[in-house]
Amino acid sequence: MKCFDIYDQENGISVGTLLYYEREKVFITELAEGLDEWTAPLMFTAFVKEGILTIPRDISTAWVRERLIPPTRQNIGSILKTHKLKEYDEIRFLEISEGKCSQDSLIIKKTEIIPEYVKIRMSGNLTDILISDDSVLAFFADDTVRKIGLEKLVLIDGAEKLKNNRPLLESGIIGAGGYYATFNDSIDIPAAKLHEAGITLPLKRSDFINFVQKNVFDTSEACRYLECSRQNMSYLVGKGALSPVKTDVKGSLYLKSDLVSLF
Repeated sequence: MKCFDIYDQENGISVGTLLYYEREKVFITELAEGLDEWTAPLMFTAFVKEGILTIPRDISTAWVRERLIPPTRQNIGSILKTHKLKEYDEIRFLEISEGKCSQDSLIIKKTEIIPEYVKIRMSGNLTDILISDDSVLAFFADDTVRKIGLEKLVLIDGAEKLKNNRPLLESGIIGAGGYYATFNDSIDIPAAKLHEAGITLPLKRSDFINFVQKNVFDTSEACRYLECSRQNMSYLVGKGALSPVKTDVKGSLYLKSDLVSLF
């Protein structure tokens, strides 16, 4: 992750932080506290009016690209050559130009310091999601877990297409930095909206991890636990006495509770 300070040269204040997640090539903007529609960057004023200071990736990316030389520029070849670049790289152009634009007095400067307000907001980001038959379990960085029923999930603005579309729902994964859950990389639901829609469970993510570590066995561990051979394990699975929770070319995983029930 790269971090940039969004600095207003005219007013001498930092108006926010721009985060860039290199693997996903995603921009996220975190606006500073206390901004209003007059001090926030123009493209973000509608969000600020609604009290939203974490700007989604699509809007953040559009804002950054408005401040950069476009890849379709007629003399882009000579520009690349001047800066010793083999191909167009928007993050490199951002670093070179500091995002200067004739429309305002903002510059975007790389920094190694993540502001405290950004760290605090990140504690509400996602660390994992689990899609079940009737709900989504959302795990957050503050080690809380919230359950969102599918009937509530599809009511979140922008999530309507998930209704009655199981393959699309099952495609859900965590987006860059845990800022959102994304479905087929086309429908994004902000972590804050999932948190708001969910019901807190009296569990932590560490409880789930602890459960897996202590109760899920691979084939070798299961054989040792039952004191039997792999052939015996295959026999038990074949006759339906035991069902692996996951199979792949490297072996199978079994729940300890299922193994205990065989005694």
